[in-house]
Amino acid sequence: MSLIRSLAAAYRASFAGLPREVWVLSGALLVNRAGTMVLPFLSLYLTLDLGLTAIRAGQIIGCFGLGSMVGSYLGGWLSDRMNPLRVQHLSLFVSGIGFLVFTQLETFPALAVGIFVVAVITDSFRPALMVSVAHYSPPETGKRSFALVRLAANLGMAIGPAVAGVLAHYGYVWLFVGDAATCWAAGLVLVFTLGTGPGHDRPEESAEDSSKSSPWRDGPFLLFLLFMIILAMMFFQVWTTMPLYLRAFYSASERGIGFLLSINALLIVLTEMLLVRAVEDFNGLRTVGVGAALVGAGLFLLPFGPPFAVAVLAISVLTTGEMLALPISNTVVAGRAGRAHMGRYMGAYTLAFSTAFVIGPVAGTAVYQYVSPNALWYGIGVLGIIVGIGFASLSRPLSTPRNRSGGEKEKR
Repeated sequence: MSLIRSLAAAYRASFAGLPREVWVLSGALLVNRAGTMVLPFLSLYLTLDLGLTAIRAGQIIGCFGLGSMVGSYLGGWLSDRMNPLRVQHLSLFVSGIGFLVFTQLETFPALAVGIFVVAVITDSFRPALMVSVAHYSPPETGKRSFALVRLAANLGMAIGPAVAGVLAHYGYVWLFVGDAATCWAAGLVLVFTLGTGPGHDRPEESAEDSSKSSPWRDGPFLLFLLFMIILAMMFFQVWTTMPLYLRAFYSASERGIGFLLSINALLIVLTEMLLVRAVEDFNGLRTVGVGAALVGAGLFLLPFGPPFAVAVLAISVLTTGEMLALPISNTVVAGRAGRAHMGRYMGAYTLAFSTAFVIGPVAGTAVYQYVSPNALWYGIGVLGIIVGIGFASLSRPLSTPRNRSGGEKEKR
C-alpha cells in the first residue's frame, strides 16, 4: 500500500504547479483531437462512398499531407503577427466549416483542392497552440506543460477513431459532422475561458531584426530540424511498416496489432508526466538525443522475435524514447526562439513533422519492399544512434535564445 501511495503522490506532483491556462489549452486540444474522425477513414470514404480508385484516394490523401506542411508554416507565421489564441480560434471555427463543405465535393480536382485547403486551415492550429503553451509556462514547468498537451492529444486520439467507427456505421458523412462539431466545441472552450488572453502582445522589431531572427537563417536550428525530420520518419514506421511486419513475421492478427499499438498510448497516459518531471532538470538536447536512440533501439529489436513478447518490449522501449524526445524538444524550440519569434520557430518545428509525414511512409515502405524488412529495422537502429549523437552535439550551439531579448537559458 505504501508503494501505491508513493506512486500516487508522485503522479499528483507531476501535475502540480502547471498554469491554469495550460490546462485549458490541453482541454481544448483533448476536445479537438477526440473529433479526429475524418482522416482515419478518409480512404474508405473516397473509395466506398465516392467510388474513387485506391490510387486516386492516395493522391488526395497526399494533398492532405502537403496542406499540412503549408498550414504548419502559416500557423507559426501568423502567430508572430497576431495573437496566437486568435489564430487558434480562426483555425478551429473555419475548420468546422471546411469539413462540412468537403462533403459536397465529388470530382477529383475539387476533392484534391478541398482537402489541401482543409489541411492548411486545421494544421495552422498546432504551432499557434504551442506558442500559447510556451507563453503561459514559466521555464521551470515548460517541459511538463508540453507533456500535458501531448497527454491530452493522445487521450483525444484514443477516443476519436473509436467514436468514428460507430458513426461510420450510419454513414461516412457523420464523420465530417462530428469533426466539425468538435472543432467548434474546442473553439468555444478557448473563447469562453481564455478569450484573447493576456501577455501575447508582439514586441516591435525592425525588418533587419526580423530577417536575422528567421529560423531559416539559424544554422544550428536547421540542423536540429533535420534531426527531428529523421526522428519523426523513424517513428512513423510504427504506423506504416511495423503493422505489415507484425502480420508477416509475427503472424499477428489485427486485434494483436491493435493491442500492441494501444500499449504506446497507455504508457504515454500513465507514465509520461512522471518521466518528464524526473528529467526536467536535465539538459534538454541530451535528453532528446537519448530519446531518439531509444526509438531506434525499439525498432531494432523487432527482428529478434517472435515471440510476441519481443514486440511488446520493442514498443515499450520506443515509447520511452518518444516520451523523452518529443515534449522536451518543444521546450528546446521555445528556448531558442525567444518570445518575439516563437511563432515562426514553432511553425518550422511543426513543418518538420509534416514533412516527415509525407516522406517517412514512402521511404520506409520502399526499403521494406525493395531491400528487406530486417534491413529497415537494423538501419533505423543505427540511425537512432547517429541522430541521438547529433542532438547531443547541438547542446552548446542551441543552449541560448537566438534573440536574447526573450526566452531563458536552458538548464545544463
